[in-house]
Amino acid sequence: MTKLIQAALFVALPATLAIAQVPAPLATPDGQASLLRVHHEMTDTGAPVQLLASLPSDTWTINDWYKQNVYDLGNNKIGEIVDLLLDHEGKTAAIIIGVGGFVGVGEKDVAVPFNAVAFKKKDNDQWYPVMNTTKDALKSAPGYKYDRTARKWMPEQASGTIGGPAPQNAR
Repeated sequence: MTKLIQAALFVALPATLAIAQVPAPLATPDGQASLLRVHHEMTDTGAPVQLLASLPSDTWTINDWYKQNVYDLGNNKIGEIVDLLLDHEGKTAAIIIGVGGFVGVGEKDVAVPFNAVAFKKKDNDQWYPVMNTTKDALKSAPGYKYDRTARKWMPEQASGTIGGPAPQNAR
């Protein structure tokens, strides 16, 4: 019986210590527990959401950007938008563009500032993204890869979710 109790304590103790290390929620002035602020999460429940009676003017849907071909100023295709990165205020901070390759094979993903992409109108009133650069310039830019474990873009040479450079002999 003593060995059974010791085994149970041996299993329960690490779990108890792990729980003890989780920070407690922040408390509001009235003593109520609020949400823990991690990354860009709320610190409290906030005011009730104000629903929109109309949509803001001059807005574009994500479909106007995502998976759209990007062209240079001479109307040559130079890549495809594969992701948009938002800052903590919801503003677009960067655009990830896939360049080179064929059907995704050999493609390289590069980052450009949001303001590097503009839109130009085609004859049929369709808008399409354009950049003042070349395909070769994008191909020579530093590459990025999406780390599904870390759920973020990392330099192409980064190893795993650590974010450091890959060892030289890893190739």
